[in-house]
Amino acid sequence: MSAIWYECKVKYRKFDEASGTQKVKTEPFLVDAISYTEAESRITEEMASYISDSEEIKITNIKVANFAEIHPFENADRWFKSKISLIAFDEESGKERKTNQYLLVQANDVKEAFENTESIMLDTMGEYTIPAVSESAIMDVFPYFSGEEDELTRVQEFTKRKDDIPQHHSINETLEEEEDALTKV
Repeated sequence: MSAIWYECKVKYRKFDEASGTQKVKTEPFLVDAISYTEAESRITEEMASYISDSEEIKITNIKVANFAEIHPFENADRWFKSKISLIAFDEESGKERKTNQYLLVQANDVKEAFENTESIMLDTMGEYTIPAVSESAIMDVFPYFSGEEDELTRVQEFTKRKDDIPQHHSINETLEEEEDALTKV
């Protein structure tokens, strides 16, 4: 099951270190969620660590982000959007075909982001190019699983969420009888 990343724009009061005052900022954050509703709930929960108890946040926008993968790196403080063009040969037309994907890579500068993107793509079997790397406005990324949980905890959490979805499995006896009759013929 692949992750669905939601970009949530949040308006809140933030301490500005340059001026030493509180300023109202609108900044984008990325959360891994199952739906828009869960994304709203998760970003509200995650933002609690950024604000004091008396402060409020306003979520101004939530949209599905177009990142194929998210790659955090240690000792890096900014996020960069890397455009990857996967190159495939179309045998029918005899031409090369490019498919673009976007990765969100953590780094300290554009050069390091390019190098990190190359290291991610090392094991790629096909040809590719990296036509663009640019700094992203994303302030922080909140994955559903931080990677620190053990496998059992992750499975239990997934199962709990899956079990929360109502499922209706009623047996239609008429169909069962018809199926039995067909299998005996």
